[in-house]
Amino acid sequence: MNTDTSTTPHDAIFKTFLNHPATARDFLQLHLPDSLQKLCDLKTLQLESGSFIEDDLRAYYSDVLWSLKTREGDGYIYTIIEHQSTADAHMAFRLMRYAIAVMHRHLAAGHKKLPLVIPMLFYHGSASPYPYSLCWLDEFDDPESARQLYSTAFPLIDITVVPDDEIMQHRRMALLELIQKHIRKRDLMGLVEKLAILLVKGHANDNQLKALFNYLMQAGNTAHFGEFLHEVAERLPQHKEKLMTIAERLRQEGHLNGLQEGHRKGLKEGLQEGLQTGLQQGKREEALRIASTMQADGIDPLTIFRITGLTAEDLATRSH
Repeated sequence: MNTDTSTTPHDAIFKTFLNHPATARDFLQLHLPDSLQKLCDLKTLQLESGSFIEDDLRAYYSDVLWSLKTREGDGYIYTIIEHQSTADAHMAFRLMRYAIAVMHRHLAAGHKKLPLVIPMLFYHGSASPYPYSLCWLDEFDDPESARQLYSTAFPLIDITVVPDDEIMQHRRMALLELIQKHIRKRDLMGLVEKLAILLVKGHANDNQLKALFNYLMQAGNTAHFGEFLHEVAERLPQHKEKLMTIAERLRQEGHLNGLQEGHRKGLKEGLQEGLQTGLQQGKREEALRIASTMQADGIDPLTIFRITGLTAEDLATRSH
């Protein structure tokens, strides 16, 4: 939204007249269609500051915005005057864009509902009468389809309500949709069989497979993700090496993240989180490394044994 003051003679005279409340009310009573006047309470008309005209077009257009109360709530009347002698063939779309900008500003001010915005054009160009439709839908090659599309609810794919068995029939979209539906669940183990079936059917290329498991690793909300990857890999020998590489990366990052979190949350809790990730991979070596770190930080042996599940003999063997 532009807040500059008037910069052209056209702009100045237009706003001198229409910024005056009584003049603006006369203008609207004369030119606002009766059906819209019935919606509006013109006694509540208030001039609003600012302009929605782009800087490079301010020599050709001026605009004035009024707020008012309508029969159902807040509303605005937005008027443009076109200074150029040749009419803009896309004026209807321009008015629609500016009306949406008014709506956006209204929401940004903290309001919860969209306001009714009435766009108007004041024309005094060379061609007479005005040569174009001011219904923005008429600007499409297929106005009837545009009316149908923009006057009803937009298409929605709510994957949260689609049954898994139906998703399984969605060919190359099935993997993405299944994972997106369940990504926020604490435990993804219930997806192992379905995921394996889809991968066996060849519903993902190498890049998609890599992206899929990287996404699961980064966004999956589960404490058993390493086990999940292992179970999938066991069912897919052709992908096992690739999946185990991802699992190893997960194990390493889990250990590192656990140590970093320990500095913030307390060493004991952080190391325990790192340990849990390691143990889920079946890596005894991970427990030994964590135990060594705990020893180096002066944590007493009983606490180390309790957290890691290791014995004194295990630590003694490690030290040798």
